[in-house]
Amino acid sequence: MHRVGWAGGCGCRLCCGTSAEITPLQCILTGHWKNDIGSNMTISEVKENGDFTGIYNTSVSTTTKIVPSPLLGSQHLPYLWNQPTFGFTVHWNFSNSISVFTGQCFVDNDGKEILKTMWLMRYTWANSKTTGKPPGEPPVLVVHRSPVQP
Repeated sequence: MHRVGWAGGCGCRLCCGTSAEITPLQCILTGHWKNDIGSNMTISEVKENGDFTGIYNTSVSTTTKIVPSPLLGSQHLPYLWNQPTFGFTVHWNFSNSISVFTGQCFVDNDGKEILKTMWLMRYTWANSKTTGKPPGEPPVLVVHRSPVQP
């Protein structure tokens, strides 16, 4: 995803302030982002602990009515890591599925912020014995709740 707008500050993160010194652009997730297929998201302010919320608006769906869906995530803070990793979950408001995204924010030589992500979508199945898997779905790791230790 590529940044399509700036949020907060003076609107020019490379040159805020009066000093002639240029501050390198950090990976700040807050703002508007758009990917190569036209999906977009808006991330609200990232809290001090790295948690954030936002809205994801996909451009791809098998349903006829797509509506914006909430996202909830967390990132490593950019003042601790130059090009931080992050992850977020999207609870789709128009289907019975949830997607998780994980990725890293990069700043290229031109100062452009780019998010490189991987994602996985999980649909609701009727029961745990259902064998129909969408093509290309990775193997399922079955995790059982363990008894509470005294």
